[in-house]
Amino acid sequence: MDASERIAQFRNMAEADPTNEMAHFSLGNALLQAGQAAEAATSLQRCIDLQPRMSKAYQLAGQALERAGRKDDAVRVLTKGYEVAASRGDAMPARAMAEMLTQLGAPVPEVKAESKAAETQGGSFVCQRTGRPGTQLPKPPFRGPLGQHIYETISAETWKQWVGQGTKVINELRLDLSRDDHARIYDQHMVEFLGLEEFVQSLKPKG
Repeated sequence: MDASERIAQFRNMAEADPTNEMAHFSLGNALLQAGQAAEAATSLQRCIDLQPRMSKAYQLAGQALERAGRKDDAVRVLTKGYEVAASRGDAMPARAMAEMLTQLGAPVPEVKAESKAAETQGGSFVCQRTGRPGTQLPKPPFRGPLGQHIYETISAETWKQWVGQGTKVINELRLDLSRDDHARIYDQHMVEFLGLEEFVQSLKPKG
């Protein structure tokens, strides 16, 4: 699907079920990628209202608000989002929001002592997404370079969280994974949840 088709699909889902936070998140993300920052911010804020613990939604909402010229609102959302991400151990969204706050000239909230301790405890395998020690997956979750990268960088605990979230994505977005376009939507959510956008971009042919 092209951008307009994705936006239309997610808009229909959000309108059909206004309590579906994944539909609002997907719509906001698609709108942001299409350069429609103001409307993207509205959808992402609705997602946050429905699911206040979704760190990535705060990150994208902050980006949308900043691009829409609403600096004060962006700082407010990013500050709250950083606190949520830090308390949950979502290291990558927290780092991204800290960078955006710094660029906007706003202070980065202090991380609670217990969160810092959790992130620095000893352990032989550290999850790239959370920054916390964990258990390595017994094998790559699927074939190919992305599956291998997940095996090397994502803990079994974080992968288990994605499996639960992935089930929610399938159910709430009514995905049929036998369809290529639906499978791509599912994969996009997985990559965003695990914070692997840069790695996926590195796999694409240059030029």
